[in-house]
Amino acid sequence: MKVLVAVDMQNDFIDGALGTKEAEAIVPGVAEKIRAFDGKVIATRDTHGEHYLESEEGKHLPVVHCVKGTEGWEICGEVEEALRGKPGYLTIDKPSFGSVELGEYVKRLDETEGPVAEITLIGLCTDICVISNALLLKSYLPEVPVRVDASCCAGVTPQSHAQALEAMKMCQVEIV
Repeated sequence: MKVLVAVDMQNDFIDGALGTKEAEAIVPGVAEKIRAFDGKVIATRDTHGEHYLESEEGKHLPVVHCVKGTEGWEICGEVEEALRGKPGYLTIDKPSFGSVELGEYVKRLDETEGPVAEITLIGLCTDICVISNALLLKSYLPEVPVRVDASCCAGVTPQSHAQALEAMKMCQVEIV
C-alpha cells in the first residue's frame, strides 16, 4: 500500500497570515497529486487554540495562525475538493510541527492493512512541518521508503526550502 501525506495545506499558510507566493504556486500541483494518487491519502492540519501566543511555539513565532474553526485553519478549497474525491481519506489535526498521531496511524496501517510500501509527503512548510513529519515517519517505519515531492512543497523562504530538502536527503528521505 502507498501512502500520501498532504501536510498543512491550510489557508493561513497559502494566502493568509503566513502565506507566500511559493505556497500559492504549489496548490494546483498538490490538488492534482492527490487526485491522481492510488493509495491511502492523509491530510494534516496545523491546529492551535485561542491562546496560541502563550504557547512555546507562539513565543517563538508570534503570528496567530491556524486557530481551530477559523477560515485560516481550513484546508484550501482546491485541495479540500481533491481530498473529498478520495474515498477513505483521513484528516489529522496536529498541535505541533510533527504528528505522533500520524506516525502511529501509519505504523498501525502497516501492521493491520499493510504492508506500507512507500510514503510520500507534499505540502507546507518544507522547512518546518514537512521535514518534521518526514523524519517522524522514517523513525516509525525505518524500512519503508519515505519520499518528498519537492515540486509540491514550499518553505518559509526558497532558501530554507532548499536547506530542508538537503537535510532530509542526509536522513535517507528521497527527494523527487
